[in-house]
Amino acid sequence: MTDPLEWETIDEEVAYSCPGFDVIHETVRLPDGAETDFDYASEPPAVVILPFVSEDEVVLIEEWRQAVKRVNRGLPAGSMESGEDRETAARRELEEETGYEAGRVEFLASVEPANGLLDARHHYFVAFDCEPTGERELDFNESIRVDTTGWEALREAVATGEIEDGRTALGVLHYDAFGP
Repeated sequence: MTDPLEWETIDEEVAYSCPGFDVIHETVRLPDGAETDFDYASEPPAVVILPFVSEDEVVLIEEWRQAVKRVNRGLPAGSMESGEDRETAARRELEEETGYEAGRVEFLASVEPANGLLDARHHYFVAFDCEPTGERELDFNESIRVDTTGWEALREAVATGEIEDGRTALGVLHYDAFGP
């Protein structure tokens, strides 16, 4: 152990597995020596794309989200495939979910969205000069509509809470604050 706050993993097993993520069950030793259980969701790295058709027009998706029982309006996103680099994954997910292809893609940021609950890492990209030339190829469990909106309208929707999706809010706010 290198940090006095570090927990020691004594045992680890996959408690549950499903398409998209696993639930990991661990037995851990805390810094004070106490042993306890810890469970978390484990998923592959993902990409989130802020796709611009023009300087003021952004591609969004509307997707049913069963966990919150509503349609979620937000940015295209998805898991990286094994061995796939981040930019390739961003281009692929954009085309698969929206049918748009990017002329240029720039890395924006990498974040751990909820590292107390899951080991996810999201890589954000901005896509420019997007055109509807690709073919959509949705996963079996994706129900998605594609739409476009103005950049200012998207910023306003995040600011007012109309868009509640955390990935989208973070991508819009990061781009707005720091650019690509």
